[in-house]
Amino acid sequence: MAPRSPRVEDVVSDLLVLHATDPATVYLSVLARAPGLTRDDIRTAMYERRDLVRVLAMRRTLFVAGRDDVPAIHAGASLGVARMLRTRLLKELVKTPTDPEVPDPQAWLAGVERGVDAVLRTAARDGRTLSGAEISTAVPALRTALLPTTDKAWDVRRTVTSQTLALLSAEGRIVRTEPRGSWTSRHHAWAPIESWFPDGIPELPEADARTLLARRWLEAFGPATPDDLQWWTGWNKTHTRAALARLDLVEVTLAEGPGIMLPGIEIPDAAAAPGAALLPALDPTPMGWKHRTWYLGEHRERLFDRMGNIGPTVWWDGRVVGGWAVRAGGEVVHRLLEDVGTDAAAAVAAEAERLQVLLDAATFTPSFPTPLDKELRA
Repeated sequence: MAPRSPRVEDVVSDLLVLHATDPATVYLSVLARAPGLTRDDIRTAMYERRDLVRVLAMRRTLFVAGRDDVPAIHAGASLGVARMLRTRLLKELVKTPTDPEVPDPQAWLAGVERGVDAVLRTAARDGRTLSGAEISTAVPALRTALLPTTDKAWDVRRTVTSQTLALLSAEGRIVRTEPRGSWTSRHHAWAPIESWFPDGIPELPEADARTLLARRWLEAFGPATPDDLQWWTGWNKTHTRAALARLDLVEVTLAEGPGIMLPGIEIPDAAAAPGAALLPALDPTPMGWKHRTWYLGEHRERLFDRMGNIGPTVWWDGRVVGGWAVRAGGEVVHRLLEDVGTDAAAAVAAEAERLQVLLDAATFTPSFPTPLDKELRA
């Protein structure tokens, strides 16, 4: 009898979070690791069982996390992001010309918060979610625009709808729900957080939450360096050291220098049979560490953009050996960046064929195109 495929929730828990900047990454990260699952399985876990939650958290990045991990992520990372977003928005409303004028930004924001809460709760009672455009129609203050102050091409009129909703999501008041359109759509709808957590996200002291989050990260990505943890979380050195100081850790020596791991964690057997995988852009594995030479080799320049975001990667035997992309017609193409041998190349080609069937002609473009991705899609 063939082994049963793990549940979607199990895959996510093993990885701690899935990057969700690109909606397709959520699906492809799971499907790469659990061939027996389908896109419908993932959608059901997210939007029907609601065991998975979209959160704005570490490094002001959008993730999908399991319900059990959300309290630690929220208090350990999201609340810090929320404070930064609130400060930035209020500062912009004070210093930047607006249309209409906002004489009292604090009062304006408080009114917007009440309005968004009210319209989303009303919609939820009717079993509906609302898009950003629908919310801003019901709460006209959200259409307040920040006006350009220079002649720079990037300095344009922009409404505060998106950044205000992002702030409220980071504060744990609202949540991104199923997008309008296909599974690759970026047009998310919104609901009150009570749609996922009837009593709100359980509260934790922030210091305790950071320690819990550090432990969960080490379970998923250890052994690693404290520098890796600080980069992944976006914490400062003080918070990183304090979180680690409360854990029972084992010191190890890594290629990058002194490392740490949790006691009792088994390191995978290096002699295990090698395997091929096509991981999507921003997959949690290559985005799990700051220091990546040990699995990336000499391929960084081709596979990362200038901001440190990785594109779609081909893996063999636990390391990156190439990249892949989806062309306009839905064709999955890949390129090996080193000689991996005939058997490995055949396994990679078979995995590319499997992925093309799963995509069923769907196409998407990573938010952060990399040099090799651009070449393959040309």
